[in-house]
Amino acid sequence: MAIDFHWRLPTHGCHSSIRTHNYDRGDWSPADDHRIAPGLDANGEADGHAYIDHLAEIAKAAESVGFLGGLIPSFPNTDDPWVISPLLARETKAFRFMIAFQPGFGNPVQVARASASLQRATGGRSLFNIITGGGGPAQLWWGDSFSHDDRYGRTSEWLDVFRGVWNSDDFSYKGRFYQVEHGGLPAQLRAEEFPEMWFSGSSEAALQVAAKHADYYLSWLEPFAQLADKFAKVKERTAELGGEQKCAIRVDLVARKTEEEAWYEIRRGFENVSEATRDQWRARAGDSVGAARLAALRPSEASRWEDLIIAPNLWGGFNLLRGGPSIGIVGSYEQCAERLDDLIRLGADGFILAGTPHLEEAWRVGEEVLPLLGHNAQALLEAAE
Repeated sequence: MAIDFHWRLPTHGCHSSIRTHNYDRGDWSPADDHRIAPGLDANGEADGHAYIDHLAEIAKAAESVGFLGGLIPSFPNTDDPWVISPLLARETKAFRFMIAFQPGFGNPVQVARASASLQRATGGRSLFNIITGGGGPAQLWWGDSFSHDDRYGRTSEWLDVFRGVWNSDDFSYKGRFYQVEHGGLPAQLRAEEFPEMWFSGSSEAALQVAAKHADYYLSWLEPFAQLADKFAKVKERTAELGGEQKCAIRVDLVARKTEEEAWYEIRRGFENVSEATRDQWRARAGDSVGAARLAALRPSEASRWEDLIIAPNLWGGFNLLRGGPSIGIVGSYEQCAERLDDLIRLGADGFILAGTPHLEEAWRVGEEVLPLLGHNAQALLEAAE
């Protein structure tokens, strides 16, 4: 069975190393001599290498080493993935663009038209990471005050309408959040391939919506037994609706030639964490069940980087070093491949991988880790014979 591997595109800027906390790739901070996208020439003037050019380099690197596509995140501190994706499509050949999108922020009929237009323009290269939001101040930044379960109810209706108008020239719908009468796309757009839906969320409400609508149920990495239980639940709910559910994992890697080199990167990064960052890390705002599940795994006070090792090659402090999920994989190229193989045996059908810096680590993971997948499983089979 083929496993889909996507890379992450950092629309919020990127560090030059996981050891440091300076965003020196991206125009969110003033340009200086060390910033490469955009950067300064020998005369101190802008060198013309914009951040969209750097993102294109990452996309082209990921495509060249075998990644199927890339996740384009959407946060208050990022560019908009709808704008970024067609620009990068012109820079790549077959690379697919996974648009992170909160359905409440766009009318489903208009978004269906825009999505079909994007499919038509790019040869069917767009897909979605459907997210419903973590509540709290971050959700209010978007002007969205809906409660947790209402957000998931709205997402489910939105996806009903989105698919309905795509598949019909005479679609009507009356729900709590959306009403449509005789909607539908024109024939040219309706003929485009319906985009894959990767769906995120850990609550019971999220699992129910995923069972109905998702092509891939996407989770952050968790301890393997905990993750297996989550996958089993969403597969069970999908089976009750008469379908089969694929599952996927979003995870960062620090992969090096030796395990010692990989943990050295983590140690240096941990030593450079400020106290203000630690205070922010300890706090939790919002109603995200997934974030709460991960927060429950960490000690209330971690004074050493070793305190955050939660299993062999799994480290739970990545969100101290950069924004995003807390648990990632750390180890030699062979160990990282083995952990990915473990997750595939656990039921993962796809991955969104990432590393810092995104450009160099796309090359490293694609050239050194992905080719090793399946080698350990094959060795075990041969030994059994």
